[in-house]
Amino acid sequence: MAATGAGEGKETAAVAGGGGGGSLHSKTLLKSEPLYQYVLESTVFPREPDCLHELRLATANHPMAVMAASPDQVQLFGLLIELIGAKNAIEVGVFTGYSLLATALALPDDGKIVAIDVSRESYDEVGAPVIDKAGVAHKVDFRVGLAMPVLDELVATEGNKGRFDFAFVDADKVNFLGYHERLLQLVRVGGLIAYDNTLWGGSVAAPPAAADEAVPSGRDRSLAALAREFNAAIAADRRVKPCQLAIADGVMLCRRVA
Repeated sequence: MAATGAGEGKETAAVAGGGGGGSLHSKTLLKSEPLYQYVLESTVFPREPDCLHELRLATANHPMAVMAASPDQVQLFGLLIELIGAKNAIEVGVFTGYSLLATALALPDDGKIVAIDVSRESYDEVGAPVIDKAGVAHKVDFRVGLAMPVLDELVATEGNKGRFDFAFVDADKVNFLGYHERLLQLVRVGGLIAYDNTLWGGSVAAPPAAADEAVPSGRDRSLAALAREFNAAIAADRRVKPCQLAIADGVMLCRRVA
């Protein structure tokens, strides 16, 4: 995924983050902003395709830009997709389509990605024009609806079990375990499933006795508890080989082995 000119020049994390979602530093667990800036400038931005650069900046101006994946995260996904020779993928939670575009670029020309979201609004307004211009719109099969019934429909469709090579889940955390059970039927043995926000800003490590002080938001405490429950379940699941990555807001990467 070579780029021509997209990464030239200095692009600060604050500017790259845009006005909608704050700086890109808010999308990493790294405590040093200069260090994260170095990661982006030295490795990510110089190899960022022009279309992905365009969509990242457009997404940064969305009022809910904080929901988007991080640039280093989607770069990793693109590399993993190419390493395993993926042809078919699933994305649960699309938003503007930023990570979706990264996946589509990494798939071969005859590859397909089933994109699932309850709404196409942000995708149609922000991402679709860029994805169309990038020449990869033919790879996207967008399914509008709640993810659980859409995944159930995929599982029930003949020929889909074990058909997919890669899946990325960035959706409602309360249903992660339900999505996991369905994706294990859809993703082949040897395929990869990536779950986002599995460290929830580091709040998963807050000591229970000091949780109220360390994580003052009740919503964050609830989501941290869900993340801990999910992480423990994945660690005990012998059908996958897991790896918890301290990238972005935490990514649980699972390789299906059974």
